[in-house]
Amino acid sequence: MIGVEDDCEITCPHCWQNFSIRLDVSVPGQTFVYDCEVCCNPLEVNYYVEDGRVVSCDAISLDQ
Repeated sequence: MIGVEDDCEITCPHCWQNFSIRLDVSVPGQTFVYDCEVCCNPLEVNYYVEDGRVVSCDAISLDQ
């Protein structure tokens, strides 16, 4: 049975720290806002799922 969550390691573009987040793999992908667990700056997280596994995950700064 395939789980409905998977972990993804991301790097904050503000403080450059790595941390892991849990993602819902029951959908083909999502884009959402997530605050960095280290510096609390907002990030836009984008990810895509194939066969119940995260195949692409990245975080970009919301500061333009």
